[in-house]
Amino acid sequence: MRHNQARPARPRPVSSLRDKRILVVEDEYHIADDVAFELRGLGAEVVGPVPTVDEGLAALDAERAIDGAVLDVNLRGKPVFPLADALRARGVPFVFSTGYDRRFIPSVYDGVVLCEKPVDARALAATLFG
Repeated sequence: MRHNQARPARPRPVSSLRDKRILVVEDEYHIADDVAFELRGLGAEVVGPVPTVDEGLAALDAERAIDGAVLDVNLRGKPVFPLADALRARGVPFVFSTGYDRRFIPSVYDGVVLCEKPVDARALAATLFG
């Protein structure tokens, strides 16, 4: 999608994301904006987007509830794994959004779904809450 064009009308919300609070952690502004827009269009309340692990951890601590998360694997040269661990400890489902191959992800995350960029919001919804 070109960012200087008007956005199309939002798709009708799907029940799987209605009232879900999704944390978006992505350091590329346009990607973060697109993901947030798509998730909102499916009925989600987006927390963030935030561009760093520290801001993601702060959002996790500050929010009353997070139902799921989309995590870019590499945030300004730093791995997102400390935030993934915090989400896992709270029982919050998450996916990795990345262009990296699975072999670059530590084996402790073998069960976590990798969503190739650009992220498809409907596939994300099915993965997190299917």
